[in-house]
Amino acid sequence: MTTRLLNRALILAAGINACSCTAVNIVKYYSRNEPILDSMQQSYKKAYRERPFSIQFTDRPFDHVSLELKTDSLKYIYEFSVGEARMQDTLVKYGFNPAVITTLIRQMQAGQCAWINQLDYYGDGQMQSLTYISLWPRVINSPFINRKYYILAYFSQPQFFDTHGNLLTGRRRRRVRKINTEVFKRISDTVCYTLSDRFR
Repeated sequence: MTTRLLNRALILAAGINACSCTAVNIVKYYSRNEPILDSMQQSYKKAYRERPFSIQFTDRPFDHVSLELKTDSLKYIYEFSVGEARMQDTLVKYGFNPAVITTLIRQMQAGQCAWINQLDYYGDGQMQSLTYISLWPRVINSPFINRKYYILAYFSQPQFFDTHGNLLTGRRRRRVRKINTEVFKRISDTVCYTLSDRFR
């Protein structure tokens, strides 16, 4: 075997290994952190129904948080230090529950989650929604993917998957569904993951 062919084979093997490690690592992470992740998603979904918002950490130490607060007519984006009194005042001003959002922020810190948001989409001709949770790359220990983000998608109802675990769409379930151009893989009937260059 020539050096060039050997190099290609090694790169291909490393890529296959990275992909398999990706699936194993995110499933292990989810299994270890399932109670806190599921609790966070449920709390967020309930609070979002009352007033829409999203939470994003803007630094790796999880010391600064950006809140996107939506009212009937406008969207406001604020950045705060975690625990800053000004954040509580702002949440009260716009009618949000500071205790709920503070708890969500603490849960996100514990799970090293970079972002949580809700996405509305059409499935089978009906408006549906899912919760996005992005994880910092350092959460999953893999030297091949340290510049990418894991994204967990929580669906409101069980989904359909092919034999490779790819999320499917359409009435006949023959097409792979892409969300924000990404293909999602099965963790459970209602939870999927993808690996992305973007956290949102």
